[in-house]
Amino acid sequence: MTESTGTMADKAGMPSGSLIQGGDVLETTTRMTVIDFNKETLTEQQIQSIDDLLEYKDRDTVTWVIVEGVTNVDIVERIGTILGIHQLVLEDILNTDQRAKFEEYDDYLYIVLKSLQPEDDKCTASYEQISLLVLKNMLFTFKTTTDDLFDSVQQRLKTNKGRIRSQGTDYLTYVVLDTIVDQYSAFMDSLDEAATSIAETLLASEPTQETIDAFYRLKNVIIRMRKNISPTRQLMSGLLRSESDLLHENMHIYFRDISDHVTRVIESIESYRETLSGLLNIYMTRLSFKANEVMKVLTIFASIFIPLTFLAGIYGMNFEYMPELKWKWAYPALLFAFITIPVVLLVYFKKKKWL
Repeated sequence: MTESTGTMADKAGMPSGSLIQGGDVLETTTRMTVIDFNKETLTEQQIQSIDDLLEYKDRDTVTWVIVEGVTNVDIVERIGTILGIHQLVLEDILNTDQRAKFEEYDDYLYIVLKSLQPEDDKCTASYEQISLLVLKNMLFTFKTTTDDLFDSVQQRLKTNKGRIRSQGTDYLTYVVLDTIVDQYSAFMDSLDEAATSIAETLLASEPTQETIDAFYRLKNVIIRMRKNISPTRQLMSGLLRSESDLLHENMHIYFRDISDHVTRVIESIESYRETLSGLLNIYMTRLSFKANEVMKVLTIFASIFIPLTFLAGIYGMNFEYMPELKWKWAYPALLFAFITIPVVLLVYFKKKKWL
């Protein structure tokens, strides 16, 4: 059997399709939940062995298998054996650093994307890889953590609200994807408030170090969102182009709706990215302007005191023969020069609008 743990560095030199867990290990144990339903009935249970799924394989009901904690390679390998899943797909499921993508096979579809979970401050988020295997009557959802991401979907199934209980795996796939994308939109709303607050502080007053730190945190959040969410647009394009029998034609309108939501989120991310870059340019321009103002003041003061220092330097020399030193009005004349020169220079600078 394949080793149950490992890192991507351990795969160096191994053939393609070798199964080893890669990426961040967010959950050390694996929990498997099976929800089997049709329009009239629903059953839910925890299973310990993949072999327990064999009884659901040929049923007319829809079976949703939620695998939380993708750390047990043996479980993923056994799923591949039972359902005839390609080794490279199993490898991708175990590697939690995948880009969002859609792959179409004869008997199943493979979808992988990132879900977003807001942190406590609502302006940062963690990301979890979600892998979907869509079969005729079964949907496998592989999650890297145990959380409440799909609690609302499970609640809809239990209360038999909407069309979800009367549809197939394609509609359930739509609901799962829609739940993930809705998180993107909700998170963008909280980012909008943070970005507006930071922009007002940067433009209206002297920003504190706390504001600058918040600005760079927000910029890093936008960069991570762009990296993790942008590929989802290609995923949705692949779904819309698919002619698989596993996706009925009437599902295209639903997937097109998700695609529209993803496009709006990505456009918002790009907009925020450009806005933050503009704010940074404005902030750097303000710093440069203030530095220039300081340098201008220092230059004016230097221009005033250079001639005075020149005169003081000349008459501070201890030469014996300096006729002006014995002149009765020499000292008052020098004081007059010290007063007149700054006044003349100040009037000149004022005329040139340098002050």
